[in-house]
Formats: sequence, structure tokens, C-alpha cells
Amino acid sequence: TCPVTIGDKVMCGPNTSLVTPLHPLLPEQRNARLQADGKIADIEYGAPIKIGDNCWLASNVTVCPGVTIGNNCVIGAGSVVTKDIPDNSLVLGVPGRVVRKITNKDRLDNYPY
Repeated sequence: TCPVTIGDKVMCGPNTSLVTPLHPLLPEQRNARLQADGKIADIEYGAPIKIGDNCWLASNVTVCPGVTIGNNCVIGAGSVVTKDIPDNSLVLGVPGRVVRKITNKDRLDNYPY
């Protein structure tokens, strides 16, 4: 329905969903109906998704239509991202909320780089 833009070095866990379609809230607009040309159709529109560089979307993350995720973000398992996320954010929960910034204090000192 809409473009999904994914930056460099992005990791996505299993069952990650990047969902761009939207449908009207009112049932008379949402339900399929007969068009003037004789075809049955419903209204579907969408909003693009953008994911910055160096992000990690863990298992079962859902990114909703129109969301932009900044660079260097981590989205925790099972989170549902409904709003834009600034750079360097750790996001957890349903709905996804920024719980803190990711900083150099998160560096694993004993890990060989």
C-alpha cells in the first residue's frame, strides 16, 4: 500500500510486521460495497514506514502505519510501535514507549570488538 524504507544494518527478529495499510473507522466506508462500475471494492489507504540505520527490531515487533523509527534504536520483543521514535531509543511494551536512551553505558566491556 505504501513504501517501507529500511536503513543500513537493520536486524529484524522472527515475525516482525511492518504494516502500512489503513482502513476507515466508519463501517459504511470500511465495508465492501458495489461500485458504479459493478465491481465490489472497499477503501484502503496507507502511510509509509521509515526505519533508520543500525536498528534492531526483536521478535514479534509490529510497526504501525506512518511510523518513523530513528537511527540506532532497539525495539523490544512483542512491542507495538504506534508513534515516531527518536534516535538512540530503547522501546518496550504495547503500545511501545521509549523507556530510555541507549548510551555508551550500554557497551559490553568484555566483548571483543
